[in-house]
Amino acid sequence: MNTHVAILASFTLALGITGTAQAQEVDRSDWPSSFTVGTASQGGTYFAYGSGWANLVADELGISGGAEVTGGPMQNMALVHTGDLAFGMTTLGPARESMEGTNPIAPGLKMTNACAMFPMYQTPFSVTALTSSGIESISDIPDGAKIGFGPAGSTSDTYFPRMMDTLGVNYERRNGGWSDLGGQLQDGLLDVIAFAAGIPVPAVSQLEVQTDVNIIEFTDEEQKQLMDAFPVSAFEIPGETYTTLEEPAASVAMWNFAIANCDLPESFVKAVVGAVMSDNERMVNIHRAARTTLPENADKNTVLLWHPGAAAWFRENTDVEISDDKVFGG
Repeated sequence: MNTHVAILASFTLALGITGTAQAQEVDRSDWPSSFTVGTASQGGTYFAYGSGWANLVADELGISGGAEVTGGPMQNMALVHTGDLAFGMTTLGPARESMEGTNPIAPGLKMTNACAMFPMYQTPFSVTALTSSGIESISDIPDGAKIGFGPAGSTSDTYFPRMMDTLGVNYERRNGGWSDLGGQLQDGLLDVIAFAAGIPVPAVSQLEVQTDVNIIEFTDEEQKQLMDAFPVSAFEIPGETYTTLEEPAASVAMWNFAIANCDLPESFVKAVVGAVMSDNERMVNIHRAARTTLPENADKNTVLLWHPGAAAWFRENTDVEISDDKVFGG
């Protein structure tokens, strides 16, 4: 065996033994026998990222776990709030709407039983068109263009139509999974896809392999219009994200957080957070968007109450300050 491989294998085994031993020291009597992470449609970043951290946690804690295809952040908030799913993923915009009772899945229901677990990454809002369409800017999008906004109830579907309205684009709205919409764009059934997903978006990467695409950035004026109207911040899609890009592309973005049902045992959620936040390299290997799945980004949570288990992990293992009034039940 190659010496470097042997050392790595030994190190990995040692980590696994240590992690298992630590996990066994915790009283698991009230832990669930399995867990499921609500993600979004296949072909999107949520599904790839969520499947990855579900498998990581299952391996690390020795418990059965996996991901489930859902309609995305809005539905995840609902499913986690009710306890139908233990865990999920959401962007902070849909999280705020859900907590205020304006989630379209259950209007009037204030979904306050979904708690923050850990920061994930920022979701950039980006527009993709076929090069053959001649669409190179937002202003090039033709009147009445057929635009795919992702799964109904997703972050993209919730915010991108409003953004297009703000930018004066007149369009026909289409919904579907990202892989399906990518196929429709390639077949000429759509003019544009408006993506809101962690980068690189698998569907865009796949499109690049199969055809020539334009990844359309916002002008300074368009960026400012969107930042004034929505809970987003300025963002640059790095040039190395896609082969199509030769330089960074101006965008806007919204933070994503992993969420847990607030009634889950504190020790269980603490162990889950520890498994994810203690192994960023493995998370990045799952998806490059996880480069920002770092403890210091916990302060980006300005919406959700923290699960007590998550708060305990951050307080004990990092310099992140979480006040009691920001913790569920605190």
